[in-house]
Amino acid sequence: MSQPDHTPANPYIPPEQSLIEYPCAFPIKVMGAHHEAFVDAVVAIVREHDPAFDAATIQRRPSSSGNYLGLTITVTATSRPQLDNIYRSLTSHPMVKYVL
Repeated sequence: MSQPDHTPANPYIPPEQSLIEYPCAFPIKVMGAHHEAFVDAVVAIVREHDPAFDAATIQRRPSSSGNYLGLTITVTATSRPQLDNIYRSLTSHPMVKYVL
């Protein structure tokens, strides 16, 4: 596994100082266009980093206008670098508007 970039925006946090105990269930909220291709893209990205991710656990919330879809995906987080990589992959996808 490669070492993550440590920048002011992504500082190194020693495992003993992390507020997260790994492994754990970690929810991530993702928003994008209300289209099944968006859901498929998110699932594909998450499975690259968490091969056991179960797409049946996704919680979906359409926007009031119906143009956008909010997803809550819960991954099995095994490390900070894994979570950082998931966030980077999701935020760089053109169909993804926001990741929290």
